[in-house]
Amino acid sequence: MRMTALLAAAGAVFVQGPAQPSPVRPVGTTSELMVTVIRPASDALFYIETRTPADGDGWTALEGQALMVGEAANLLMLPGRARDQQQWIADATLMRDAGAAAFKAAKTRKVEEVAKVSDQLYESCTTCHSHYRPGYGRRPPPR
Repeated sequence: MRMTALLAAAGAVFVQGPAQPSPVRPVGTTSELMVTVIRPASDALFYIETRTPADGDGWTALEGQALMVGEAANLLMLPGRARDQQQWIADATLMRDAGAAAFKAAKTRKVEEVAKVSDQLYESCTTCHSHYRPGYGRRPPPR
């Protein structure tokens, strides 16, 4: 039975042929993605209590920012951006999960629900930065 399954899997690989090149190509650097997409979108979530949406359009915009955070985490996991397949993926998964929770919370249009996931998002950021930004969280030496 095992041999049959193994041969079937091998045959499926052979029939499919060689892998096609991915049509996905990064447009900007990881740093540019962080600075121009992730940070502004996450700031909207972090500062929800002082920058509360005033109307339906504002809440829809906040939903979009939460969605950007979650989807940008998926972009960080793409080949060419992922620095490794263990810690980087684990850290990006934390961000994706926080973004998904923020998106769900923003749909409730309740400030307190969005504020609850702010800590989860902050933890995802600081966890990744502690792994991949040398000197993150340390104060510069006095002059």
